[in-house]
Amino acid sequence: MAGTATKKKSTTRKKKYSKEIYLKWYEVMRRVRRFEEETLRAYSQQKIRGFCHVYIGQEAIAAGLVTGITQEDKVVTAYRQHGVALSRGLSSRSCMAELFGKVTGCVNGKGGSMHFFSKEHNYFGGNGIVGAQIPIGTGIALAEQYRGSKNLCVTMFGDGAARQGSLHESFNMAMTWKLPVLYICENNQYAMGTSVERTSNVQDLATLGSAYHMPSEQVDGMSPEAVHEAFERASKHIRAGKGPYYLEIKTYRYRGHSVSDPAKYRTKEELESYKQRDPVLMTEQKILNEKIATEAEIEDIKMAIEDEIKDAVEFAEASDWPLPSDLYEDNYVQKDYPFITD
Repeated sequence: MAGTATKKKSTTRKKKYSKEIYLKWYEVMRRVRRFEEETLRAYSQQKIRGFCHVYIGQEAIAAGLVTGITQEDKVVTAYRQHGVALSRGLSSRSCMAELFGKVTGCVNGKGGSMHFFSKEHNYFGGNGIVGAQIPIGTGIALAEQYRGSKNLCVTMFGDGAARQGSLHESFNMAMTWKLPVLYICENNQYAMGTSVERTSNVQDLATLGSAYHMPSEQVDGMSPEAVHEAFERASKHIRAGKGPYYLEIKTYRYRGHSVSDPAKYRTKEELESYKQRDPVLMTEQKILNEKIATEAEIEDIKMAIEDEIKDAVEFAEASDWPLPSDLYEDNYVQKDYPFITD
């Protein structure tokens, strides 16, 4: 995969996957979609406050992430991150409680929508500062290299963050030291409210890796199959000790940048054109049309997720608020590192 040329992969997928994998993809996407829809409803009722960015439309990336990497791999991303957190195994209960600001949340009600975290799940968060996670992920990859593990760090960012200077510094360092990092640009076409075309002379964002001789490619982000296959290719390259890989995953968010954004900067026709390729509905239709599973099995998944999300909301509502004294907890951690000597 050496060389500077950016490769564009065909969206035609011939490879067949098992029933188990298709149902896993569907379950993950359905869970994310229903979680986010319920998040919007709770926000409208003022049960959730502050900034909130939902993942609706981008679910295929979360699905491909589940099967494309291992649970030992590390993941760090930006603030549109509920779907990524759920895909890593954080429970709907802990995520919803965090949105509600309750002590039972994944970071005890202190992080809110943009700052989930779970050491148990090797999930290093949502990060609220645009592009801040890029050098963080690069550093995590350096730590994995230092330890001699075969793990990689998936470092995800949006098309807006692709304009940050820290991306170029990180790309240069990662390639120079051949760090085990998989950079993912989730290109949903709009950074807040401004299109890629209006903010960058480089509209094919996959080419950004070429300046560093980093293997790079574009991926159809509305297809869990395409995302999964891209992750597999990239992971194989990285685990072989060949250094970083960069994927520009072309996707689309159906909602505004945040819950307060009416998204008037795009046309209804554009939005509807992407909804024709809705990853959740397309995958469900494929499963049924190709008789991968029955309607009854699909309904069972839907009902189980409905119960799960309902339970998550009830759990969040019933949970306690953090105590004022909790403000002084979790600020510092003391750790003895075996590789540090006097």
